[in-house]
Amino acid sequence: MKNITNDIVYIGVNDHKIDLFEGQYIVPNGMAYNSYVIRDQKIAVMDTVDAGFTEEWLGNLREALDGRRPDYLIVQHMEPDHSANIVEFLDEYPETTVVGNAKTFNMMTNFFGELDLGDRKLIVKDGETLSLGTHELKFIFAPLVHWPEVMFTYDSTDKVLFSADAFGKFGALDVEEDWACEARRYYFGIVGKFGNQVQAVLKKTAALEINTICSLHGPVLTENLGYYIDLYNTWSSYGVESEGVFIAYTSVYGNTKSAAETLRDKLEALGCPKVAIADLAREDMAESVEDAFRYGKIVLATTTYNGGIFPFMKQFIDELNERNYQNRKIGIIENGTWAATAARVIKGMFEKSKNITFIDPVVSVKSSVREDNLAQLDALAEELLK
Repeated sequence: MKNITNDIVYIGVNDHKIDLFEGQYIVPNGMAYNSYVIRDQKIAVMDTVDAGFTEEWLGNLREALDGRRPDYLIVQHMEPDHSANIVEFLDEYPETTVVGNAKTFNMMTNFFGELDLGDRKLIVKDGETLSLGTHELKFIFAPLVHWPEVMFTYDSTDKVLFSADAFGKFGALDVEEDWACEARRYYFGIVGKFGNQVQAVLKKTAALEINTICSLHGPVLTENLGYYIDLYNTWSSYGVESEGVFIAYTSVYGNTKSAAETLRDKLEALGCPKVAIADLAREDMAESVEDAFRYGKIVLATTTYNGGIFPFMKQFIDELNERNYQNRKIGIIENGTWAATAARVIKGMFEKSKNITFIDPVVSVKSSVREDNLAQLDALAEELLK
């Protein structure tokens, strides 16, 4: 238990047993499932936690309540890592009113069957308020950030924005690590497809005076909030966060890798502010997706494979397209011993993407890097730095 303000208490838990978040994202430093209590004339509990931490969470809740009983359970997001303990909570506090929107309660039925709340169900609309006494809560709908029922809650008294999954990150709270790296990987992995929806809710909250951001994952943010909000604005508008080039490659016998590394060396020699490089077959795919969105220019280097492109490169491009990849410049290095098709296939995969510019020249390697390829790599490096 930890005080956020005089009246708001953190009662979340840390998960170090998890290996894959949402069944796919590697989380070496675990995850935090955040929950909060607002103590006033009436008491509101903000969300529950994952099913694996029922007793720990209920213990934290009892300590925060200090003998009192909660009046409201506010459900901002129905994903099971936040909603799993609704039934257990109501078993212990059956008189509590559950607060959500219409979509919240539809999903609640899907997860828990015919949960009979009777008159203990409060359906709120976008912009509606709820008074706890001193604390006035405003509900701000944030559909598709990243589920359709998601809503934020703004406490106008303590100037706290409860932001559901927005502004969250991978990693448990008892591990020290930089916010931006794991928040960026989290955002583009989980929320990235819904940039327009994030932009919409950022506009809704722009006029609010916010002193603290309490998300459902990651640390409570209390300082330099403009930094976090500006990053979210850049990410959700598909803007460029960092100057530099990201090179993503796949290689069977090392020749395409050699071309990619040669380009990296040439870019660094020409003074490129940052060159990131990744072997898509061996590195975390989510990290590579993150870097593709971080930089304004990327280079895709891959072999021709079964008349198409190497499977890890295909998966990578599919991941980008699923997240509405746009506003980027792309260079291509293809390799094909007898019939190179990689460049054509790559360009075709981005046909429906917005504002994608392909950089000439395409470097076309036939098996191994030769003198003509070195000249092409020189030209590509110079174009990338323009």
